[in-house]
Amino acid sequence: MKKIQTVMAKKYDINRITKRLFRKKYIRYGLFLIGGLFLGWLIFHSPKETAEKHRHEETTEAATTWTCSMHPHIRMPEPGDCPICGMDLIPLDQKGSVADAAAVEMTDEAVKLAEIQTSIVSRTKPIKEIRLYGKIRADERLVQTQPAHVPGRIEKLLVNFTGEEVRQGQPIAQIYSPSLVTVQEELREAYKIKDTHPQILEAVREKLRFWKFTDEQIEKIEKSGEVSSVFNVYATVSGIVISKTVNVGEYVQQGSPLYQIADLSKVWAMFDAYESDLPWIRKGDPVTFTLQSIPGKEFTGTVSYIDPVIDPETRVARVRVELKNGNHQLKPEMFATGIIMSELQGPADNLVIPQSAVLWTGTRSVVYVKLNGADKPAFRMREITLGPSLSNSYVVLKGLMEGEEIVTNGAFSIDAAAQLAGKPSMMNSESSEAHVPHVHEDINANHVRKPPESNSQIKVDKAEQKAGAGLEDASFLVSGNCEMCKERIEAAALSVPGVINSEWDLETKMIHVNFNKEKTSIDEIHKAIALAGHDTEKAKAPQEVYDELPDCCRYTRN
Repeated sequence: MKKIQTVMAKKYDINRITKRLFRKKYIRYGLFLIGGLFLGWLIFHSPKETAEKHRHEETTEAATTWTCSMHPHIRMPEPGDCPICGMDLIPLDQKGSVADAAAVEMTDEAVKLAEIQTSIVSRTKPIKEIRLYGKIRADERLVQTQPAHVPGRIEKLLVNFTGEEVRQGQPIAQIYSPSLVTVQEELREAYKIKDTHPQILEAVREKLRFWKFTDEQIEKIEKSGEVSSVFNVYATVSGIVISKTVNVGEYVQQGSPLYQIADLSKVWAMFDAYESDLPWIRKGDPVTFTLQSIPGKEFTGTVSYIDPVIDPETRVARVRVELKNGNHQLKPEMFATGIIMSELQGPADNLVIPQSAVLWTGTRSVVYVKLNGADKPAFRMREITLGPSLSNSYVVLKGLMEGEEIVTNGAFSIDAAAQLAGKPSMMNSESSEAHVPHVHEDINANHVRKPPESNSQIKVDKAEQKAGAGLEDASFLVSGNCEMCKERIEAAALSVPGVINSEWDLETKMIHVNFNKEKTSIDEIHKAIALAGHDTEKAKAPQEVYDELPDCCRYTRN
């Protein structure tokens, strides 16, 4: 029994030793694995990269600039309150992937959220739709007054109301006239002595003819010897009675008006044209108009007359269209709405942009141009000169080129982002960065942030930088083809005293210059660039200078 216990005890000791050995083996393997990983980290790890990464994070965090949402020109290196309005400062987004410092960069999500839409600037024939409002009027040349040819009292009116149609020769009234009775008696007596005194008879006849007696009426009086005290008034024209000025029993003098009669076989359509529309309207232009009382039918005519005088109260001029109205379908005082499709006089095609693309500042009109080649959507404000306005678009005289892409919807959102970033906007033609030193010097002299410098910017003296007065930005078109042109154009601009920087874009052909207006003018910059061989909006390069340009720089001249 003891032997068995001894054997069992030895077996138990062997198992315990075996398990301990296996446990030590796993521990050893684990230690080897940890040691290998640590050795690999020592070999492949670069302390320099870690330090640079850590330094970059610290620099990025420290370089955060804080601004005010209500006063974008405020720039602070640390959070706090706005020194002007006291609002909390917010971090300024300073993503600088766009080469143009004045451009506004937006993410694709922001573009979709702001519903920004763009279109390509193109040339077309400017046609303006001019809408006119007016009335149908009687032709003034066909409106006549029916007078009383003899003095007397109105005994009877044969036409009793306005709107009644009369025909030429129709009796329209009866007048009692004592003078007429006397003349008829003279005619009877003169007829008796016609053989001896024919001149007296002829004189009395002429007097009756002056009173609109016909030869038949005169002959009837002579032969019958009857004297009538009532005289019939006959219509001298055919038409519609538009006014009745007498009543039965009233006394009238010779020539007093009885009726006003209008011939409506021809009428006028009189439209009111505002001052802004008058340059587009010319004599002979076709007019299409409709009437409220005859819906669904269009009438056509041509402009026959334009009033040379503007009404001082309504500020409109009358435009006349003459129309035939044989069936009397067109009635005076009907309301009419006319349309004239007018073409702009001048070149066969012009640059035309939608009205929604233009932002007005009162004295300037600006658009936002999409920049090509940017990693993210980027837009830059550009001041343009507008020509005549069309129905829903404008003619552009200068500031844009065919093929450029401009914002037609959502321009206000981009402008708001530009104002918040302190970049040129519709309310601030210059970057507010130029004014930052003044604000910071007043607040904290240690927190002065200088505006960023472009690649072609030259250094100015410290006094001018500190003053910051008289600086002005301008952009205009300059012809060119290549990078050599870019260097030549920018160098020519910088050669003008007072020019601080200049950047010419090869794709848009636009140059952006910053200069001191107290030392030079924009016209001098135009002249300097033109003398270098490149045409601008205001100056043309001399032909001999243009001929000396390299072949790659010879652009197409207009």
